[in-house]
Amino acid sequence: MYLVAILDWYSRYIVSWELDQTLELPCVLTAVQRALEQTVPLICNSDQSSHFTTPQYCQLLQAANVQISMDGKGRALDNIFTERLWRTVKYEEVYVRTVQPKPVVSDGRMADKDKNLDN
Repeated sequence: MYLVAILDWYSRYIVSWELDQTLELPCVLTAVQRALEQTVPLICNSDQSSHFTTPQYCQLLQAANVQISMDGKGRALDNIFTERLWRTVKYEEVYVRTVQPKPVVSDGRMADKDKNLDN
């Protein structure tokens, strides 16, 4: 399972998130589109992984007049709030539970994808 989250750095609020069985570009783009429906930031910061350097990702942000900022290579501390979120999710949810495979519907997405993370 892969989790993509868009955080507001000031409030540390999770603006948007997407959970999927594979970490492919549509998962990332959906999370960004949902975030842009909530609010349009001045700057969007990410690491330099392949999803965040694709033309589709860059064009999505540029169309919303969002400046793109990327962390330096190997600089996990540049994105410390997101790294802290991943640590919290792992220690409070993943490591303490037996993870069951999610049912998959015919189009490849999880059957209960629209449920809240708290459930």
